[in-house]
Amino acid sequence: MTHSSDVTWKLDDITMEGTVVCPDGEGPFPAVVFVAGSGPTDRDWCSPLLPGGNGSARLMAEAFAGAGIASLRYDKRASGPHARENAAKLIGTISMQSHLDELVAAVTVLARQDCVDPSRIFGLGHSEGTLHVLHHATTTLDVPFAGIILAAPPGRPMQAVLLSQLARQPQLLGAPELMTRVREAVARYAAGQPMDLDPSLPDSVKTALASFETPANLPFGRELWIESAADSLVEIEIPALVLIGAKDLQVDVHADGEPLREAAAGMDDVMFAFPANANHVFKEDLRDTAEIAASPGSGYNEPGTRLDPESLELILTWLSATGRWSEPVREF
Repeated sequence: MTHSSDVTWKLDDITMEGTVVCPDGEGPFPAVVFVAGSGPTDRDWCSPLLPGGNGSARLMAEAFAGAGIASLRYDKRASGPHARENAAKLIGTISMQSHLDELVAAVTVLARQDCVDPSRIFGLGHSEGTLHVLHHATTTLDVPFAGIILAAPPGRPMQAVLLSQLARQPQLLGAPELMTRVREAVARYAAGQPMDLDPSLPDSVKTALASFETPANLPFGRELWIESAADSLVEIEIPALVLIGAKDLQVDVHADGEPLREAAAGMDDVMFAFPANANHVFKEDLRDTAEIAASPGSGYNEPGTRLDPESLELILTWLSATGRWSEPVREF
C-alpha cells in the first residue's frame, strides 16, 4: 500500500501543485523530489507535445514507494493544467533563478511531510531539470540534498545539444544547405543578435529555435543556451549518480558523457551508469537506434511503455546505499 495526495503551495502570486507519494508503514522515510525536463513537461514527465500519459516520473514514484522511498513531483509554473494562465504572469521573469526558486519551495514542502526524513531528501532531475538540481546542490539552503541523481544530463552546452538533435530531424537529414542556415541562426543568437530564421526552414525546426528567444522564455533562454551540467558538477560536495541511456537520442552517452566524466575526475562520490536499453525518459526500448530515430518521441509516454528495469535497479540500489550515510533526522 502507498499513499498518494495532491499538495499546493504559493510561490510569489502563483499556486504551485504537486503530488506526494508516501510508502505504507512507519516513517520517516527517505524521499526524492522529481524535477522535470524542458518546455511544458509536467510533474509526471508527460508533455502535450508528445502522445500518451504514461509518464516516467509517476512510474518511478510508485516504484520508489514500494521500496520505502517517499517522493514529490511537481508542475513547474509554466507547465501542467494552469500553464496558459500562468504564462502572462511569468513573462520576463523565467530564469535559472526562478526555476531554482520553484525547486527550493518544493523541497521545503516535501521536508514538512510527516512521512519524510528531511535529512534524507534526494534530488532527481531529468534532462534540463538536472541543471536545476545541480544549482540546488551548489547553493547553501535550509534543506540541503543528501545526494542527487542526474538523469540524462547535458554534458555539453545546450546550444551544442540542440544542434545535434536538430541534425537528426528527418527534414534536415541529407539537407546540408538547411543545416547551414540553422548553424548561421545559432551563431547569430550566440553573438547576442536575433536568430532571424530563414523562412525555408521546416516549421518544427523554427519552433524549436524560436523558443529560445520568445519574450516569455527570457532571460532563461539565453542562460540555458550556454550552460551544461558539467559546469556545476565540479562544484558538488554530495554523492551523485549520473545516468545516460544508451538508447537516448537527445543526450549522448559519448558526446555528453565524456565531458561529465572529465568534470567528475577524482570525485569518488560521483558514479556513472549507461543502461543499455534506456531511452531519454528511461523507458525500456529494445529497438535499434535507427528505428528509434525514424520515429522520434515514440516509446516515451504511450500506454504499455515501461520503465527500463536496469535503470530502476541502479537508482534504487544507489539510493539505498547512499541513504545510509545521512545524519539523524532534523526538524524544519
